[in-house]
Amino acid sequence: MAKAATAKSTRWALKGRGYEFCNCDFGCGCNFGGFPNSSDGSCRALVGLKIEKGSCGKVNLSGLKCAAILNWPKAIHEGNGKCVFIVEPTAKDKQIEALAQIFTGKLGGMPWELLGPTFEVAGLVKSKISIEGKGLKTIIKAEGIAEAHGDTLKNPVTGEEHLVNVDLPAGFIWKKGECGQGTFRANGAGVSIGAEKSNWILYNFSWKN
Repeated sequence: MAKAATAKSTRWALKGRGYEFCNCDFGCGCNFGGFPNSSDGSCRALVGLKIEKGSCGKVNLSGLKCAAILNWPKAIHEGNGKCVFIVEPTAKDKQIEALAQIFTGKLGGMPWELLGPTFEVAGLVKSKISIEGKGLKTIIKAEGIAEAHGDTLKNPVTGEEHLVNVDLPAGFIWKKGECGQGTFRANGAGVSIGAEKSNWILYNFSWKN
């Protein structure tokens, strides 16, 4: 009990940019009704994070890039998901341990205290992560593991860019998201996912316990 209390008392905070690609239709049904609107009802996602400012206890997390391959067979809240974490080779052991504690929900704080219990960690892989481009036209790569290409939505009649923003005042992962279409693939630690021209959302995050 004492050890659990000490873990919970460790303060953490992360601010930065989030890159969320999933197999849902545009906008992602999970954001509106809690259930995926993918073709098979699953939630499969590649999420990249660029931590601009962050700390966990005395561990500095600022400047880190990381990602996660996530695979839930049904809605997120129904559980039974698998997660593979991706960190760069330059990340220090203390930083990796801090991120693991945060993302599995062991330290409390939203959104991870809700998300963490819905999946089991299938593995941790190290790969150089690159983020190129600007805005919705961003490309994310984790060498040999994952790749995602973002684009804007298109007007079906004219083919022109169709810009859509989603405002979620009560959102616990993000509150304002730029929505586009993305194509992604990822394969690591036995978890393989991918989708073409499906939902992708770019957002700023500010999380803490």
